[in-house]
Amino acid sequence: MKQMFRKRIFSCLLIVTISCLAVSACSLPGGLSSPPVQKEQLSFDDYTNDLFVKELQENTINLHYTLSNPESFGIKSHKISLGSLTKEDAKANTASLENITAALAGFDYNDLTLRQQLTYDILKDSCEKNLSAASRYYYEEPLRPTTGIQSELPILLAEYAFYDSCDVTDYLALLTCIEDYFQQIILFEQEKSKEGLFMSDQAADAVIEACKTFVKNPKKNFLIETFRTKIDAMTDIPEEKKALYKKQNRSLVKNIVIPAYKELADALAKLKGTGTNDAGLCHYPEGKAHYEYLVRANTGSEKSIKELQEMTERRRNLDISALHELLAKDPALLQTEDPKLTFQTPEEMLDHLLEAMQTEFYPAADESYAVNYVHESLEETLAPAFYLTAPIDDISHNVIYLNKRSQYSGIQLFTTLAHEGYPGHLYQTTGSYQAGLPPVLALLNYPGYVEGWATYVEMLSYQYAGLPDGLSEMLMQNQSALLSLYASIDMGIHYDGWKIADTIIFLKKYGITDRKVIQDIYELIVEEPSHYLKYYIGYLEFLELKDYAKEMFGNDYSDRDFHQAVICIGPAPFSVVKKYLKRFYTAS
Repeated sequence: MKQMFRKRIFSCLLIVTISCLAVSACSLPGGLSSPPVQKEQLSFDDYTNDLFVKELQENTINLHYTLSNPESFGIKSHKISLGSLTKEDAKANTASLENITAALAGFDYNDLTLRQQLTYDILKDSCEKNLSAASRYYYEEPLRPTTGIQSELPILLAEYAFYDSCDVTDYLALLTCIEDYFQQIILFEQEKSKEGLFMSDQAADAVIEACKTFVKNPKKNFLIETFRTKIDAMTDIPEEKKALYKKQNRSLVKNIVIPAYKELADALAKLKGTGTNDAGLCHYPEGKAHYEYLVRANTGSEKSIKELQEMTERRRNLDISALHELLAKDPALLQTEDPKLTFQTPEEMLDHLLEAMQTEFYPAADESYAVNYVHESLEETLAPAFYLTAPIDDISHNVIYLNKRSQYSGIQLFTTLAHEGYPGHLYQTTGSYQAGLPPVLALLNYPGYVEGWATYVEMLSYQYAGLPDGLSEMLMQNQSALLSLYASIDMGIHYDGWKIADTIIFLKKYGITDRKVIQDIYELIVEEPSHYLKYYIGYLEFLELKDYAKEMFGNDYSDRDFHQAVICIGPAPFSVVKKYLKRFYTAS
């Protein structure tokens, strides 16, 4: 399953914003009023800019991955930190959320520009969403087997760009923070254990194995290799200084990073057996409420779980009915082996996607990218593919990672690259930046929009592959139906309390009977609650939004303008996207 690799993983609640960027690809109605600019608008920009700067100064990873040139945003100093997981900081964060909510209420909404109103609505939604979970501190889990810090941190460090020597020294200082940060994680997990909320043994084993794999070959750890490559590419640093930096990095990886991973693995091993639940979240005292929060946070949908279950089943039935009709007309489709494509390499596929998407999408804001491969020490624990978002002030710095272990090729690799690249994550991210997306929307986390968009265009990409219409339609509907099964199982396990027997009964109706396959699916979804919903529910919300746009605009509707309006609005809950769609559609 493909995912967007979320780089901002250290602060649980990122509540930041800034004023609009000066350049916009969309001519927006309701912009700044004629001079003199209203005092309320200036005050709103000042307030949100202060929030943005304060947040980035507190977290080095967030700062570096958000801005390539912090000084251009007035940030001349910052502390070196990976963030905090302490309960005291969580309480302080809750107080900040409450303060932001109160401050927003002090602005006259009607005096704000269109972009500012959008920023206001999303910021308000983010505060409300995160405050709703503030009392369930120990229900959070930083060590998910696939999307946890132990797997994501090495990639963030490997891709930490060195724009100048200050970045190098910041990076080296950041490595010294890992020991303390992992100690915070260990303490958090120990406290979770005391609360009866520690992970299952199978989840602990997966995280422990990931840690052990990462430290397996200390002298050839890929953080040493990637550092060396980046330092050698810097032309403004003397050779003797480069040698010193390399020596410092080797020492820090050997004496700080690797021991921290070993200590984390040992601590988790000691906590094994203290977990009280190896099934869904609903089996915990407040698990059902927390799952409802996770679903809202990860899908951006305001529908109830029951409504989402019905929507999922309804779409699955439509896809299966369409599949049956296709196969009735052309039974030979079922015998089709892996279809051959005329383009083979990832670069050839991305170039083809860029050309093929032109009739339904506006031109890409930036066509620069690099395709990298996950280091072998992380292949077992990372997704088949992911995209690292570009800094908001350098949209040419785009990286797509592929995991060789997935062995993707042909149509599977093609649609994966559509999801991660064009017209997926890379296209949406750079397009939203170019359209004047306020940085707050680049920092706040709305995975339902982000992954829903990527899944939506992934489905469209089957028609770009040069396959016969019947075959591309069959593959697309089959993929949609499969995703719906994961979504139904996710809600069944974590909301309705399904055990493995319930999952077996459910999948049997769709011809899936392999016990090992079902066990793997069950365990994966138990360990990652709501993870699959951000893809599938986000996708269905985009389909609903598209139907709404067709009904609203009638003969004036076009896919191209719909897509551009959504890109210009940027990541947001779907109720907000729907609210602003007409104004941005007209503008595009």
